[in-house]
Amino acid sequence: MTARRLPGDLAGAALRCRALRVDHAGELGAARIYDGQLAVLGDAPEGAAIREMAAQERRHLETFAGLMVRHRVRPTALSPLWRAAGFALGAASALAGPRAAMACTAAVEEVIEAHYARQIAALEADGGTDAESGDGERPLSAILAECRADELAHRDAALAYGAADAPGGAPARAAVRIGCRAAIWLSERF
Repeated sequence: MTARRLPGDLAGAALRCRALRVDHAGELGAARIYDGQLAVLGDAPEGAAIREMAAQERRHLETFAGLMVRHRVRPTALSPLWRAAGFALGAASALAGPRAAMACTAAVEEVIEAHYARQIAALEADGGTDAESGDGERPLSAILAECRADELAHRDAALAYGAADAPGGAPARAAVRIGCRAAIWLSERF
């Protein structure tokens, strides 16, 4: 999917910096959500799946942290908030039960997957930014595509564990999606 560039769209290093900052923040928040879920559900049957997803999110976080250092990008000023809010969201969703935790996961991953897809399109539309900002030989869009695939797998796993049947259902998932979109917007700017 190739996006058309619009007047006012970021380009070059500014686009890369914003992408790295917000993606680092998102992976930090995701890792903390899983930490909160594991604090409550670590011994539950879903615990193994949550641990596996958490390990992938930590790898994503390490990747983005390394890229931020390499490209001298500062983290979002909101990192302390995302650490606390992520853990609280994870723990609260898990306290409502395993299906609610999985519904939270599914809602978060749906937003993040779409976010990564938009970033990949923007990088491809920008041209040179993608090739120059890679991790070794890999362009940033390839890294984002791998992360996106993991996020889709997390969403699918959450759905397999009953996310669609969670208490509070659609309103709770909608609230989580709105919160994620707000966190993305804020992290891109601060």
